[in-house]
Amino acid sequence: MDPRCLDYQLTEAEAVQFKQDGYFMVENALEPEHVARLKGAFDRVDSEERARLGHGPYDRINHYDFIGKDDAFLELLDWHKTFPKVWGILGWHVQLYHTHMTCTPVEPDGKTLEQDGLDLGWHQDSGQLNSDFETEPRPMVSLKIGFFLTDTSEPHRGNFHVVPGSQIRNDFPGEDRKDLLDGATPVLAPAGTAVFFDRRIWHSGSANYWLEPRRVLFYGYSYRWLRPRDDMTVDHYLDRCDPIQQQLLGVTHSGGRGYTSPQPEDVPLKAWIDEHIGEGEPA
Repeated sequence: MDPRCLDYQLTEAEAVQFKQDGYFMVENALEPEHVARLKGAFDRVDSEERARLGHGPYDRINHYDFIGKDDAFLELLDWHKTFPKVWGILGWHVQLYHTHMTCTPVEPDGKTLEQDGLDLGWHQDSGQLNSDFETEPRPMVSLKIGFFLTDTSEPHRGNFHVVPGSQIRNDFPGEDRKDLLDGATPVLAPAGTAVFFDRRIWHSGSANYWLEPRRVLFYGYSYRWLRPRDDMTVDHYLDRCDPIQQQLLGVTHSGGRGYTSPQPEDVPLKAWIDEHIGEGEPA
């Protein structure tokens, strides 16, 4: 794994904000030239998938399991500026269990913020987990990183919206999931920013009244015992991945028990943390 990871571990301020608000931002997680390269891959996949699925140019759409569709996406799996913060929150028994890229096109001519609004849709992630868990609050289980490839540093650009602190609320903190909730805020993320958020936080995308589509790559990390949320078509990567990348992509050397009672070879991230940090626990 890239030794630069040691320079980007979870800070105390980030840990406090994540626990308190349910999210935090890391600006300049990606350099401009890296953003440009990812945008090229993003636009190719978006164009191909829209054609395959029959979606129009103005449809706001998620493309799932994108990681296997371009080598550029694999680089972010254990990106040195972001992945250390994942293990800092979840620990070493982690995997990538979900990827989706979200394209929010500019609203068509004739639609306005005043007349048509933000087109919100508040939700928590992970679907059925939110019905199956009985505790209050529910356990976190997973988190996401959103890599923003478009400048959303001002409102009404398809911004990601959150209700800070709502990750400890099982119930919806409002009456209408399309309304702008009390306490809600748009996340003002410049291009190249990584936004980390607890899957339980109440959040929403929004309509884009800016000049270009909003492009975001979402990487979901979970404990290894959780089944992947996507097909995870990544076998073509495995021969060139190092052991930690293989762990993140779901490889087990101990059969099914390797996900619930892992042996050292199943979780090489633990040994790497032990060697370089000396604790084997989140920083």
